[in-house]
Amino acid sequence: MARPRTPLLDRERIAATALRLVAEQGEFSVPQVARALGVQTGSVYHHVDGRAGVVELIRERVCAGIDGGTLALEPWDRALETWARSYRAAFAAYPRAIPLLMTTPVRAPAVLAQYERAVALLLGAGFRTEQVMPLLTGLENLVLGSALDLAAPEAMWEPSPQTPLLAAALATVGAARAEAAFDLGLTAFLKHAQTLRVGAEPDGPPAPEPRPARSRTTRR
Repeated sequence: MARPRTPLLDRERIAATALRLVAEQGEFSVPQVARALGVQTGSVYHHVDGRAGVVELIRERVCAGIDGGTLALEPWDRALETWARSYRAAFAAYPRAIPLLMTTPVRAPAVLAQYERAVALLLGAGFRTEQVMPLLTGLENLVLGSALDLAAPEAMWEPSPQTPLLAAALATVGAARAEAAFDLGLTAFLKHAQTLRVGAEPDGPPAPEPRPARSRTTRR
């Protein structure tokens, strides 16, 4: 019997099926992926390195939506802001994948390469090596929290007669609550990051230049 021209199973189909299961139920198992593809579980293991390998395929598929080219923009804070917004959009499309991907080590080569470019951006902008990972982790916390917020109901609070201050504050919130919150957090993050750079200018007006000392010589 001749082999089919289109393979019945490949890494792309495994990734797409696993991500669909995560989007639907928040989790997956390799037997579930196999059943959805109409193959034996052992056949899936011929293409991936266990369940962890499937997780990395999911990570690559989600992160493919992040525009890594934004990290080449100038200046550094514009690059980081644009990358953060693209990162948020990619994960907001699959919010149920966030807990899975954020609790397993990153091994996917394409994703690691994007982190490498982000590290190079920060080092080139004047940050010290020991500052880089706290900055990237803090930015990810903001980005992924906001991605989950986009998937949450618009009305996340149900005030009662005992919470009049909360009710009044909620009454002022528009339809773009999540967007406004993300903009506020990202602006604050970048402003604080600016103060950490080596040789960064302090906030406020520049100090006046010292005046030249008067000559003690008097005219006759």
